[in-house]
Amino acid sequence: MRFVTRAFAFVALFVLAVSASPLESIEPEVVIEVSFPEHNPFGHIVNGERNQIYLLVENKSDQNVTLKSVGGSFHHPDNGALVKNTTSLTYDSLLLEKSKVQIPYAFYSEFKPGDLRLNIWLEHSVDDLKFRVTAFDSVVTIVEPEGSWFDLKLISTYLIVAAFLGGASYFIYLTYFPAARAKKSKRVRPNPSAPASTVTVTSSGARYEEEWIPEHHLKKPTARKPTAVSSGEEVSGGETSGTERKRRKGKK
Repeated sequence: MRFVTRAFAFVALFVLAVSASPLESIEPEVVIEVSFPEHNPFGHIVNGERNQIYLLVENKSDQNVTLKSVGGSFHHPDNGALVKNTTSLTYDSLLLEKSKVQIPYAFYSEFKPGDLRLNIWLEHSVDDLKFRVTAFDSVVTIVEPEGSWFDLKLISTYLIVAAFLGGASYFIYLTYFPAARAKKSKRVRPNPSAPASTVTVTSSGARYEEEWIPEHHLKKPTARKPTAVSSGEEVSGGETSGTERKRRKGKK
């Protein structure tokens, strides 16, 4: 009797488990399509910028579902090791049965340029049951932002580097080339207050400067004392010479 009772109880529990499990394990059919913006047709992930993708979520089931959140993660492309999780965005919006909606998802990237596997998922719920649907799982390329000549950060970086190189070059010049700087400082400037050299013109028309000739070679002409002759006593050259001769004879 005990055996029959235990067998009946076991069968009843098994029937209840089988009948209840399909109800609990039924997951609403939610299909997701992912697309990148038009300006990013190759699906590149740009470092330092706000990367955005769009999730087109379609509820094909006969139940209303609640879209809870969207999250993602980066993984190594070869071994699948986790590199970093992305930002998780919460929506808590109701998606009616047999309907679809497009929701945006944005995240930032700070990785070395190269390939990584990006996994994005959507979490939704029905009543108190939560489900996760994979929206995107593929290898993406991490790239650096395109440079621009009008980028203020880039221009300021160039200016800082140029100033540093200029200062270093000037320090090296002062350290290893002091002789050239000293020679430049020893240049003699002409003295405007110095007297100009005297230029002498000979009877033949030749010009020479006396400052280049030694003093003992210079013959300075002696000035003759003029003889005073009063008016009315002017004599001719012949008379003057005759008088001088008489004086010379008398002295003898």
